[in-house]
Amino acid sequence: MATNKLALIRYKTIDNCLRNRYRKWTLESLIEKVSEALYEYEGIKDGVSKRTIQADIQLMRSDKLGYNAPIVVNNRKYYTYADPTYSISNSPISDADMEKMREAVSVLRQLNGFQYFEDMSDMVARLENTLQQHAKGGHSHVQFEGNGQLKGLHFITPLHQAILRKVPLLIEYQSFKAAAPTQGVYYPYLLKEYRNRWFLIAKPKKGKTLATLALDRMVEVQEMAANGFVEYDGVDFDRYYADTIGVTKSARDRGRKVVLWIHPRHAPYVLTKPLHTSQELLKQDETGAIICICVVLNFELERELLGFGEALKVLSPRDLQRRIARRIARMQELYPEELPR
Repeated sequence: MATNKLALIRYKTIDNCLRNRYRKWTLESLIEKVSEALYEYEGIKDGVSKRTIQADIQLMRSDKLGYNAPIVVNNRKYYTYADPTYSISNSPISDADMEKMREAVSVLRQLNGFQYFEDMSDMVARLENTLQQHAKGGHSHVQFEGNGQLKGLHFITPLHQAILRKVPLLIEYQSFKAAAPTQGVYYPYLLKEYRNRWFLIAKPKKGKTLATLALDRMVEVQEMAANGFVEYDGVDFDRYYADTIGVTKSARDRGRKVVLWIHPRHAPYVLTKPLHTSQELLKQDETGAIICICVVLNFELERELLGFGEALKVLSPRDLQRRIARRIARMQELYPEELPR
């Protein structure tokens, strides 16, 4: 049973009232207190109905949420707890809730990069220890793809904060092609992940086009005066990358129609896990499937297509077909014609 925020406010308010033994609580006084709480926390002015509070009391008495609250009515009028030490905050956690919390802890443990989760590590460890005392097994049922040796993850939090606060950054950066790192001022706009690798989309101070900086190539990041920040005035990034596989794209790049043949044995995988959201099935028979995607022709697209090996062929456009053919030819040069068996 899902419990929304308003219901939790009502349950908590009723609980606080019934724990107060110095006042006699009628149904009307409970309605008044709950209405006040809803206005204070959520700005709801309409109050709450008598029927809602009666239903809440019945639910708190039941075991649907694991409360089993000992709510009694004295003199057919006054509500209170039969056990003066009872509170829904002290109620035991159900097995179902325990399992959900265990899975949530498992998920939190596998999130890295954002310091928000690193700062929670002590709390997660203590919660995990508490759950372990009630655990029947200790196996995780959720596993993320990750690379613990990936560099640059410690930059995620400061970069994210700079984006939120609109702060220019002095970034020391060394690309794979550069012999030494160089420094530049950038206006950060977006953090983007692709295949476990993080990138910062930013505008260099000395430049007119967006730059894509890999976090694992950053040497140092320093904040600068916030009053010099230049706002991003381009297309919304969801639209900007809508026709892109990966992160490599310039403002001038536009998606192009790419037609591909897929081997019949591999077609089900591509049809159930599309290469891109624009994917369309043009034809399928015993010879294979022909699909179409509308994407920017970048390096990530080529790497994705080459990953299928002999199970995929580019039918069009011709320039992409030639690029893939040249790369396959260079791959063949890496291997002798006859390998020893």
